Amino acid sequence: MTDISSTRPLIVRIRNFIGDVVLAVPALERLECAGYELHLVGKPWAKSLLEAYGWPVTRYPKSFGERRAVLKQVALPLRAQDATFGQRVNAVTFATSFSSALDMRFAGLRPFGYALEGRSLLLSQSAPIVYGEHALDSYWRLTSALLSDNTPAPRATQLKVSDNANKSARAALENAGVRPGYVVLVPFAGGTFEKLNKKWPHFAQLAERLVSTGRDLVMAPGPDEMDIARAIAPHAKLLPKLDLGPYCAVLRDAALTIANDTGPGHMAASVGGRLLSVLGPTKIEQWGARGPDVTIVQSYREWPSVDAVADAASPLLNG
Repeated sequence: MTDISSTRPLIVRIRNFIGDVVLAVPALERLECAGYELHLVGKPWAKSLLEAYGWPVTRYPKSFGERRAVLKQVALPLRAQDATFGQRVNAVTFATSFSSALDMRFAGLRPFGYALEGRSLLLSQSAPIVYGEHALDSYWRLTSALLSDNTPAPRATQLKVSDNANKSARAALENAGVRPGYVVLVPFAGGTFEKLNKKWPHFAQLAERLVSTGRDLVMAPGPDEMDIARAIAPHAKLLPKLDLGPYCAVLRDAALTIANDTGPGHMAASVGGRLLSVLGPTKIEQWGARGPDVTIVQSYREWPSVDAVADAASPLLNG
């Protein structure tokens, strides 16, 4: 479908959630290997998360007028750089919303994406979506359609961490007095799953049990999560204002990360960290964390008990 004989610029609309961006990395790497020069638009935190790749990330604003202006601004130097830019597919949207296709079309781009919600009229080319498959496979399938290449998807993301992120992580851990062998708790989760809460309600009880192991408990709360973190684990060592790149390094080097269905769980899995994923209503086949050292404890409609999670954590910490 697409001639990839030379490196050409491609604008890519990444999604708004950390886990989605992590799971899209294999597809992004594939596009780059196919000869595309990637220019990402999305949330500002993606710049730190993907720092090791060197892909430019432009903040994507909320209003339609601003989004269209941003896309035009990103495209302007690319049109000058590549004489074929306006004659081919020059943008990809991993987002599946109608507005994501509308933004690109009204910005004068020729976008590629999944055909749903009537978006086919706005997309220059499209591919049929397969409902129910894992998000990593779905993003990979989209690039397969663009490249006319049915190479199987990798099992998991292998997320790179930059040297700068490694240095920042070491400094953050040292400043907080964190000892090796620490356990990271991720009791936070943004949004819901099919309108159901994704937050395991027993982190405080688990934290009490983990204190007896003598290991440092670590959390990296956002600005609006500080009070929650202190309430759940008063003795935990907090790493506030930690960017996502350094956070990946912290998760990689932890003895164990225990997390809800949330972005940092996918981050931990993708950098090869040891992850205990505690799930309720999440569909594992679509959103389960994938990595070389992932253990999943799930119970639904009732959440996993404290005993169930503690029993799963014990051999992971003592093995």
